[in-house]
Amino acid sequence: MNLSAVWNFDFLSPNRLVFGWGRREEAGRLAKSLGERAFIISGSRTLEKNGHLDELHRSLRAAGVEPVAAGCISREPEVDDVDRTLSFLREHRAGAGDLVIGIGGGSAIDLAKAAAALMTNTRGNSVVDYLEGVGKGLTIDAAPLPLFAIPTTAGTGSEATKNAVISSYHPPFKKSLRSDQMVPRLVLIDPQLSVSVPPPVTAWTGMDAITQLIESFLSRRAQPIPQALALHALEFAVPALIEAYENGHSRVARERMAYAAYLSGLALANSGLGLAHGVAAALGVHCRVPHGLACAVMLPVALRENVATRPAEIAQLGRVLSGQQRSSESEDIDAALQTVENLCDRLRIPRRLGEIGVRREQIPELVRSSRGNSMSGNPREISDEELHQILERLL
Repeated sequence: MNLSAVWNFDFLSPNRLVFGWGRREEAGRLAKSLGERAFIISGSRTLEKNGHLDELHRSLRAAGVEPVAAGCISREPEVDDVDRTLSFLREHRAGAGDLVIGIGGGSAIDLAKAAAALMTNTRGNSVVDYLEGVGKGLTIDAAPLPLFAIPTTAGTGSEATKNAVISSYHPPFKKSLRSDQMVPRLVLIDPQLSVSVPPPVTAWTGMDAITQLIESFLSRRAQPIPQALALHALEFAVPALIEAYENGHSRVARERMAYAAYLSGLALANSGLGLAHGVAAALGVHCRVPHGLACAVMLPVALRENVATRPAEIAQLGRVLSGQQRSSESEDIDAALQTVENLCDRLRIPRRLGEIGVRREQIPELVRSSRGNSMSGNPREISDEELHQILERLL
């Protein structure tokens, strides 16, 4: 431990976490603590096919909460999605006594977070006015409508973060709406909801969580509580992800990954991220690569690019990920790199950008779009020229 480091930090987290297999049955009672009418924003249509949305509606009604279906999203939210959802809430005069429920993957929860925040912050004409780096610089000053997050995938950790990631393709950008007040008031994690997630999505979302744990641990903004949480989660996340990918009905694996994903959200919300997430945002906008897959492709190279700046930390990751300490720091570093590469291979993650549709002529715009909050947390500065070279080597 570096005893010369000075600690000065805040730590943000949801007011309450309810975690456990089958605990979605408590959703109505929990929602009642936040309001009398619940606007529900859901993710995958699978939730409807499996009866989980009907189950949620019944639970709400039984507790005396009126459910209102406010939208469904099966892709990463775009500007129009937020503005359209906000119009719906306004038409239904959402306000005091109401709450917003986001149930689904990170996309549904991010859309719910954005709508809840902008319903009470009305100075702008569109969510664009509030987005980092592209809007008018408007900020979230008023407290959002109470937000109840129910994640159904183990990946983004959006249920624990203070931002909502919003995309646009004309013009192309992927930026955050961000405020400390946007952390969900209440989180219900029922790992049983993730059983129906197919293997590829299990792999991609799980790698998003693992990338968040690793990058937040190495971040230049890293703080002691998030670092401790990241190490704790990484002790079991890798074997749990492999098991969940190969045996989706494994209760233990689904529970461990749901827990790891939540911790990854706490970690990134308080410590930031790095190179892999910076480039992943650009890959999503310009190449339509799913976010978790983009993170997975970029994680091995991001680790290697930061070895010289964070050797002790990456060696520590090697010991945690492999469960043993070797005779030298360099061997522990190699163990970290090898474990991550082996994990990607086991999950059938492509090694080359060309395999996920990236073309050489797209690299300049990928470099430009990689600059943002995530990249600013990378342990060392990476120039545009260097990033261009890194991406070219990955083609």
